[in-house]
Amino acid sequence: MPWLVDYSVAGSPIWAWLLTALLAAIVLAAMRFAWGLVTRRLRRRAQAGATAATLEIAGRTSWLILFLIAVLLAARITGVIAPWAVAASHLWFVLAALQVALWIDRAITVGMVRSLVNRVGGRAVTAMLLALLLRIVLWAMAVLAMLDNLGVNITALVASLGIGGVAVALAVQTILSDLFASIAIGLDKPFEVGDFIVFGPVAGSIEHIGLKTTRIRSLGGEQIVCSNTELLKQTIQNYKRMQQRRIVFGFTLSYRTPADRVADVPATVRRQIEAEAETKFDRAHLASFGENGLVFEAVYYVMTADYNRYMDIQQRINLGLLRELGRDGIEFALSERRVSLSRERAAPRPAAGGPARADA
Repeated sequence: MPWLVDYSVAGSPIWAWLLTALLAAIVLAAMRFAWGLVTRRLRRRAQAGATAATLEIAGRTSWLILFLIAVLLAARITGVIAPWAVAASHLWFVLAALQVALWIDRAITVGMVRSLVNRVGGRAVTAMLLALLLRIVLWAMAVLAMLDNLGVNITALVASLGIGGVAVALAVQTILSDLFASIAIGLDKPFEVGDFIVFGPVAGSIEHIGLKTTRIRSLGGEQIVCSNTELLKQTIQNYKRMQQRRIVFGFTLSYRTPADRVADVPATVRRQIEAEAETKFDRAHLASFGENGLVFEAVYYVMTADYNRYMDIQQRINLGLLRELGRDGIEFALSERRVSLSRERAAPRPAAGGPARADA
């Protein structure tokens, strides 16, 4: 077939192009065979988290890009690419950058899902937002790198993007501030939905954490909507994270209580506290001499964060003290005030006409 030698396309004989196509098919088939071996081995070990993530990332491989890479490789081997060597060198970079960007794009998505959403208490909104921001940065850098490799002057473009970004950031700085505050809440997790928090005059349970605001159901029943930025500026007390409660309580006994009975009161308090299963006694003392009686102070720990269970325990301790002190004849102090009245002879009042004078 003389036409295979006599005729040429783009400066290369037809037989060279046919050989290039055959070689490209062989290279692509070899790639697919090697790819199949690797994926099968990874699937056998897919129980491990890292292996499963690798499989998901590898699934973003574009066979169109690999086909074009195989064609370029075959053309370089056969020499038909010689007239377009410069363009082909740029195409190599574009294809490689595009495929790497696809892998990193999938890695970002998989990483956000595994680190935030699948983690206990993770929020899908935060993961999606972070993934979106990272993907935007990734593709912007990839496109700029490809344009720069193709010979496009990207200096003016980068400067324009920078100026435009600053202008947009200034225009929506409040929204962006709340947006990044939401990301900080999602990553640092100072509180989560269902936690009971106190900050400033506000006390309530977290109902929803959004991109701009956090909604809190207060003890009064109303919903409080707070900006994420302003919320993170506060000192927040998270009672859901409390593992134990330190309780300080006191009571006052009458001054008529004998001293030997007063000395036995701390031991009585200790018995009542240690009788409860979820408590740890710390101390009990006659703290001071009050205005109305003898002031006692006791400290103990409740080994649970449940407020209702703490109140049940405190109530049983109070009732136990009331019964035991009552059996011992010890009275609690009452607020009282003593008033002393005395009769004194009133001084004589002067006459209406003026001061009284002695008779001469």
